[in-house]
Amino acid sequence: MKRVFLAIVAMVITAAAHAQIESPVRWSYAAKKVSATEAIVYLKATIQKDWHIYSQTVKEGGPSKTEFTFTPSKDYAPVGKTVEPKPITKYEDVFKMNVGYFEKEVMFSQKIKLKSAKASAVTGKVEFMVCNNVKCLPPDEVEFSIPLAK
Repeated sequence: MKRVFLAIVAMVITAAAHAQIESPVRWSYAAKKVSATEAIVYLKATIQKDWHIYSQTVKEGGPSKTEFTFTPSKDYAPVGKTVEPKPITKYEDVFKMNVGYFEKEVMFSQKIKLKSAKASAVTGKVEFMVCNNVKCLPPDEVEFSIPLAK
């Protein structure tokens, strides 16, 4: 009986080790103050080989697009839309439409109006979906806090 119990424990531990959560996208952030009243924040996605994330401009009915939400603040405000480079565009049978996506890495940027000298960081979240040629992972949400250099 003891051997059976130990065998079951060993199988559970082995299965848990193989069932690690996939996380093929790593986010990094930076900011550059361009004047006393303006900054640009940079949000970079580094994407593992054979995976991709989708553009902010994916149309309804397609995969989950990348979306940035900036936390409302009395110290700063986003100006305009978050800028992205030109995506790779390809027809995807699964969605029956052309979709824009990014591989390897992509840098998004957002202009920020500084309303106060006290503004020390820009906060918010990014929501995105990552896929490869075999599967898509459920949409993910990552919070960020980007320090503003003085």
